Amino acid sequence: MEIKNNELLRQFENQTDKGLLTVEYSIQERKLFLTKLNHAETLEQETIDEFLKSIMKIAVEKKFKVVPTHSKITSFFRKNPSYKDLLPPGIKI
Repeated sequence: MEIKNNELLRQFENQTDKGLLTVEYSIQERKLFLTKLNHAETLEQETIDEFLKSIMKIAVEKKFKVVPTHSKITSFFRKNPSYKDLLPPGIKI
């Protein structure tokens, strides 16, 4: 899945056939705060999960810890325990 990092708007973007899928972020002290997930209502959950997995790959490459602050992103971490090592110390989901 191709992800565009829009640094001006501080969001990861992916254009799907059903609309634009975005995750807003903030970077502070080697931590990637994922603050908001925007998508079309008709978008399938599998597509959203694939998009979030691609963002996790970016975080691993840049050696960032990930702090999910949006409820849908937090539930992604619950469903995919293999990504829990990306959470900073002290954060339990």
